[in-house]
Amino acid sequence: MNATDSSVMKQHMGLEKQRRISNNVIHTVLIIISIVWLIPFVCILLQSFRVENTMEVGYVIPHKWGFDNYIYLFDTNKSQFLRWYLNTLIIALFVAVFQTLIVLCMSYTLSRFRFKMRTPLMKMMLVLGLFPGMLTMIILYTVLRDLGLTGEHSVPGLILVYIASSGMGYYVSKGFFDTISRSLDESARIDGANRFKVLYKIILPLSKPIVIYTVLTAFMAPWGDYIFASYIAHSVTVGKNVAVGLSSWINDTDKLRAAHYTHFCAGGVLVALPVAIIFMCLQRYYVEGVTSGAVKG
Repeated sequence: MNATDSSVMKQHMGLEKQRRISNNVIHTVLIIISIVWLIPFVCILLQSFRVENTMEVGYVIPHKWGFDNYIYLFDTNKSQFLRWYLNTLIIALFVAVFQTLIVLCMSYTLSRFRFKMRTPLMKMMLVLGLFPGMLTMIILYTVLRDLGLTGEHSVPGLILVYIASSGMGYYVSKGFFDTISRSLDESARIDGANRFKVLYKIILPLSKPIVIYTVLTAFMAPWGDYIFASYIAHSVTVGKNVAVGLSSWINDTDKLRAAHYTHFCAGGVLVALPVAIIFMCLQRYYVEGVTSGAVKG
């Protein structure tokens, strides 16, 4: 081995050592961040199994363990949790189905069709999307109130609001559709397929990541909504979703907080668990949908 080869080997070993050190530092930082991020969730989980009392206390690990808090949630004579949970599930399922259909149809239309108002329409939706939704809360509440869709009838009102502007969320899906060759559409059209069959038979089977991404985002948005849902439901128990219902246990009065703190923690676990499981199972498709849809605008 000559001096040149020896120098190249030492340089290579130095780069490998530097890379390992850099990776170790990055992994250590990520582990610390993950631990800090998980601490509140672990505390809530532990408190949900505390049964010696239901008040907020100054320690994390329960002195006595049990499932009393979860049993309380499913006791319809004592708790409205099941009603709140059902309201949230109904809203999320309806929004996931209809919003996905609207977004995919809008995205396919803007990706494949060329019509006179296409570009102005896209620009208009882009500008409207820059305004925060908070600006529309007052007028939306007024409209829903006039239609009788507030208070105890807030569930259909929330579904209507969540679905109404679905088409404006076409950006990621359109970017994904743009990556699919138009020659597939043309071949199917030559074989006699109409536009719907092209979308249903050709495009969607190739777009599983973006479909799953759209369904997940459409489902999770109403599932965890608190601000607008609380605004529409007021203090009517039967019209609340699970986020608003659980928050009422710890935000109304000190007496109510003392009586329901551990119940709130148990409810939080049951609310987070389904979404966490679904997201972990479909995480690969979710990431593929985001990254692929960001290729083109």
